[in-house]
Amino acid sequence: MSVLRGVPVAGANVVVTGANRGIGLAFVQEALAQGAATVYAGVRDPATAPEGTTPVRLDVTSDADVEAAARTCGNATIVVNNAGLFTGNRLVEAGDLDAARAEMEVNYFGVLRMTRAFAPVLARAGHGSFVNVLSVAAIAPTAFMGGYSPSKAAALNLGGIARAELERYGITVTSLIVGSVDTRMAAHVEGTKENPREIARTGLAAMTRGEWTCDTDTLAVESRARLARDPVRYEKSLGKLLYAAELRTGK
Repeated sequence: MSVLRGVPVAGANVVVTGANRGIGLAFVQEALAQGAATVYAGVRDPATAPEGTTPVRLDVTSDADVEAAARTCGNATIVVNNAGLFTGNRLVEAGDLDAARAEMEVNYFGVLRMTRAFAPVLARAGHGSFVNVLSVAAIAPTAFMGGYSPSKAAALNLGGIARAELERYGITVTSLIVGSVDTRMAAHVEGTKENPREIARTGLAAMTRGEWTCDTDTLAVESRARLARDPVRYEKSLGKLLYAAELRTGK
């Protein structure tokens, strides 16, 4: 592993996509609490930007929005690729490919679009860090997350390739493997959920240390351990969850 470390949050200029709620909002709050000089809140509607931030109109599926954001945030030193989409659809048994395409467009191409646009910005600064908010679904096929799991797996590989290409410019890339978090996206998930601020705090610390990947919470750590011990059994257990609701209701 490279010894290259990430950018300290204090004094940094931080861009966060999907910044108005959930994990994105937590990253905004944590960056401000740690003394970031500027936090650019990437949101579709600038009126929803959190207090204390510089609003930036940003839809990560829009080339024009991302290119404009790179110009507006020309002093950025940290980019948190947090914006995500989970449609709750199946993959092979879905009615059409629209949901899978939409998830790939946000969760993979959105990250790629942001990385391509902001890499020159960070390179001009002489250093910088990307933080990609991913999921346990990135490290194992998760059947009840039809298009979401493949899109996050693609983004995980993207992070590794981007790291290799950008390291010579002093740029780090940290991929966060996130478990169950108390957000709107995980409202359907039962059991213990982590506080989004803890995820943000852990993720920024991992970025500063220069870690390539980071399991941000207990579920992520335990999931990776179960996957390592018996990958077939682990994947089968995830497959069973696809039909759990039907089994509970008897339908």
